[in-house]
Amino acid sequence: MQTATASSPLASSLLATIMMDDNFRPNDPISLADSGIPHTLIDSLILKRLLVSGQNSGRQLANEICISFNILEELLQHLRVRQMIVHRGAAPLNDYYYSLSEAGQERAQQYMRQCAYVGPAPVTLMDYILSVEAQSIRNERAKAAQLKKAFRDISINESLFDDLGPAINSGAGMFLYGEPGNGKSTIAQRITQCFSQQVWIPHAIYEDGQIIKLFDAAYHHVPNENADSAYGLESFDRRWVRVRRPTVVVGGELTIDALELRFDPNSKISEAPLQMKSNCGSLLIDDFGRQRIEPRELLNRWIIPLENRIDFLTLSTGKKIQVPFEQLIIFSTNLKPQDLVDEAFLRRIPYKIYMKDPTIEEFHRLFEIYCTKVDIDYNPIAVNYIVEKYFIAQKRRLRRCQPRDILWQVGNFCNYYDLKPELREDYIDRIMSSYLTPVLE
Repeated sequence: MQTATASSPLASSLLATIMMDDNFRPNDPISLADSGIPHTLIDSLILKRLLVSGQNSGRQLANEICISFNILEELLQHLRVRQMIVHRGAAPLNDYYYSLSEAGQERAQQYMRQCAYVGPAPVTLMDYILSVEAQSIRNERAKAAQLKKAFRDISINESLFDDLGPAINSGAGMFLYGEPGNGKSTIAQRITQCFSQQVWIPHAIYEDGQIIKLFDAAYHHVPNENADSAYGLESFDRRWVRVRRPTVVVGGELTIDALELRFDPNSKISEAPLQMKSNCGSLLIDDFGRQRIEPRELLNRWIIPLENRIDFLTLSTGKKIQVPFEQLIIFSTNLKPQDLVDEAFLRRIPYKIYMKDPTIEEFHRLFEIYCTKVDIDYNPIAVNYIVEKYFIAQKRRLRRCQPRDILWQVGNFCNYYDLKPELREDYIDRIMSSYLTPVLE
């Protein structure tokens, strides 16, 4: 097995590619040796794919395994000589259709029992590490203009940019705390947009005979563009996929096992933990302090990664591997940070940003924004009516979520009675009693 080390030709080639261009890009490997993956692994992927599909052309196999046809053609010929596969007829473009022989079926079933993975060929762990180092958000510096662009369609107090900007550029993480409904989660999810929009990640990683699935459609979103035009490359290593910088959001469902490699004993495939899936992007721990795990348990798990920007994971074989811990960690909480964690943890999350209640002017601006989104005419007189009757008179505090919620309920009310959606005082009175009753103090 060829593994890329810091001094290997494979790693040196990748480093040279990175140094030649400001942007990381995975070049199509010239040979199987250049890919860093042993031919036995590719053989197993070919046989397992044919076991699943029954029959494929060579080019179809190359597309599904994400190895160039020029490389795969030689491996197919080798498997045919060993009588693992047979020709089933001619295919277009000087190709053939292949299926498994009886011996090939037995070998494919054996491979399937060892590991049921049949996706794109993986990349080496070292290649992945180098890619994260090259694409880390800490290599970039968000400017005021970028920050304002990322938040252009939501209302935010301008003074908050003075706190957010340095915190984002530090790459060291932050606490966003304050009363519920003031946009902490919304702001956290917008922060990733302050950086270059796309990064390359591998579908899977190979180390010590194990396959770790990294690409997750729940967090890794592929732009809706033609691949070649989107990437601007004549050819690229299709074991990688270009995605928007990930923003991984977890809330009260977070458990400690989600932070470790999760090995499935049936498929023999490992799943990357959440912090690994968020590399080169942001990881938002929403509603921090209300997870199934205690804040101190999370502290003990992450105190070294937060300090050294590396994490240690354990493979099913027992081998420990070192992976990058390169994301912006954001903790969003309704509680005071000092009430949740101790000084050692707070020191590693140096920025604590308080999300204030909106001013009346901001409240109006939020109504303007959401009125446009729900196709209701903005009515400043009606907004003043809401503020004076339901907040000032009742000594309630304004929240940033309230304009959206009120407009949503007005829209539902009008739709039910087949009325034109409008911000009218009588409509407002009808919906406000049910909206505010659950939160009466």
